[in-house]
Amino acid sequence: MRIVVADPIGNHGQGGAVWALRQYVLGLRRLGHDVCVVERDEPVPGFDAVFNTSGMLAPESIALVPVRVYLDLDPAFNQLWHEDGIDRRFEGHTHFVTVGQAIGTASCDVPTDGRRWIGTLPPVVLEEWPVAVEIETDALTTVANLRAYGSVERENAHYGQKVHSLRRLIELPRLTQERFVLAMDVHPDERSDLAALAENGWELVDPAQVAGTPDAYRHFVQGSRAEIGIAKSGYVHSRCAWFSDRSACYLASGRPVVAQDTGFSRFVPTGEGLLAFDDENGATAAVAELRRDYARHAAAARELAVEHFDSDLVLSRVLEQVCA
Repeated sequence: MRIVVADPIGNHGQGGAVWALRQYVLGLRRLGHDVCVVERDEPVPGFDAVFNTSGMLAPESIALVPVRVYLDLDPAFNQLWHEDGIDRRFEGHTHFVTVGQAIGTASCDVPTDGRRWIGTLPPVVLEEWPVAVEIETDALTTVANLRAYGSVERENAHYGQKVHSLRRLIELPRLTQERFVLAMDVHPDERSDLAALAENGWELVDPAQVAGTPDAYRHFVQGSRAEIGIAKSGYVHSRCAWFSDRSACYLASGRPVVAQDTGFSRFVPTGEGLLAFDDENGATAAVAELRRDYARHAAAARELAVEHFDSDLVLSRVLEQVCA
């Protein structure tokens, strides 16, 4: 098929965001499709399908494409904003795909507005993410923004940002005696959070330096011993089962992941390679387990990626559902 993928960010110094979309582009090409990337809101005739990331392309610009897929990489927030009257450009699509696998199920309170959301894991092109050998940063690391945008308040519920989750885990380095290195963009005005991070032993590095390009991002991920995956509190509260495309890259690299559970443990095996936690005590126990048998968890991480995140498998399943 001829497929167009909408790029909502372009190459703006965010290596991880570039990789999140690149996995779809390279993965679809691996399946034999002719894939084009567009970065502007312009008409796209002559294609069989469009993956419209975050609704970047206006409905009228894709109206002539038979299969019009809304690709939701920010579950819970997109749906909540839409219900609050903020136009997320849902209209005009034939299918809705989300990395929030629980959306539309009884365990998740995210509104669907009557739409059927097709849940998927994030794809990883395994040949681009081989098993890493050398550990350059002997620490649990991650790449993130402390805040990406505003939180959502709804019916006495708070759907917050990464900062709200991190505050609940602030003592983790002191409790585990492990190194935690965050390639995290934190505004200087966040004085209280910066002070708390420093007091509790979190190390901050400049994400623009270590992960500003796709190559640098891959180097940082693969050079880490493991990931500490901290989710936006909105993902956690909604139980939407969001799973990080970044964590999938760690797993593919043979780097274990200790991740805050958003409900994804219902859809992905945990306990070996991927260790899920709900609170600070759970995170402390997961880190201790990782230290106890690192080699086993490193091997299991790659196996998990091969079995569940391989782009050939993930994208074939998505295409089967949207092109049936």
